[in-house]
Amino acid sequence: MDAVGWGIVGYGWVARDYMAPGIRAAGHRLVAVSDPNPESRAAAEREGARAHADLAGLLAEPEVEAVYVATPNHLHRGAVEALAAAGKAILCEKPMAATLSDAEAIVRAVESQNIFYGTAFDQRHHPAHRAIRAQVAAGRIGTVTTVRIVYACWLGRDWSEAGQPNWRIDAAQAGGGALMDLAPHGLDLVDFLLGEPIADLAALTQSRAQDYAVDDGALLIGRTASGALASLHVAYNCPDALPRRRLEVVGTQGQLIAIDTMGQTAGGSLTFTDGASGRTEPLAFDAGSSPFTEQVRAFGSALRRPEERAAYSAARDLHTMRLVARAYGYEGTGRTP
Repeated sequence: MDAVGWGIVGYGWVARDYMAPGIRAAGHRLVAVSDPNPESRAAAEREGARAHADLAGLLAEPEVEAVYVATPNHLHRGAVEALAAAGKAILCEKPMAATLSDAEAIVRAVESQNIFYGTAFDQRHHPAHRAIRAQVAAGRIGTVTTVRIVYACWLGRDWSEAGQPNWRIDAAQAGGGALMDLAPHGLDLVDFLLGEPIADLAALTQSRAQDYAVDDGALLIGRTASGALASLHVAYNCPDALPRRRLEVVGTQGQLIAIDTMGQTAGGSLTFTDGASGRTEPLAFDAGSSPFTEQVRAFGSALRRPEERAAYSAARDLHTMRLVARAYGYEGTGRTP
């Protein structure tokens, strides 16, 4: 039976609004949640899950096979280490941790216990992005020269969802701002689409529009070992009514453009433009399935079928975390993240 019993550590808005529905849509079951907030526990119980105030209660649930870690970033390490010691499969939200040293500790924990681990790079699972990967692999756009990503939103100091405090603007909890939160998706997506990671990276950050200490925007430029270039614009200072989610993959024979696919929801659009004629055509994909649902399906399938686990790599995800540290200028300095 493919249905997986899931636990969730940290039942905030992403877990409530996207992961829990994704678990149900994938035909799996949310068994238990751990969260110190009584309102969050009550929300989980309304969904039919057993709720615990601490992680120990969830670890004692024998029906929990896989656990989604959705706490603030600085709590990822402790949760993953405890889950790994208990032998649970782990899907941990990105970034891996608030600091590079914590991310390194996570990799040691899961590898030493031989735990099936994945970082929740849900953008790998958006049907439009899977379609782009297939088009690139088939040579539809020729040799890829450039990937350009815009992934931006407005995140003010007073932002709140499901009664949560805005921990994403607290450097101690988040490890950084817009770059820390949004850039890992784009960095990982380049690897997914092209089949090779970014090797060289430079970045500039800004604190331009928001009145908090972490960065509210960043531009990153990178290059893969084969020479493909990548640019990422991530921001917490872009009004949500503006165009702010765009993915372009440019090659010697054409271009693929996805609009409004970066993010947690289903849908968006995907087009191909031919490099010889300039002709543009829409490309079909499953616009009804969210990246979270597809992520749950893929992780659950790999849990049941170990031969599929090659799609997951803690070492690869640690490389992405090292790129984030490099973007902040921290790698090799002893500073964080």
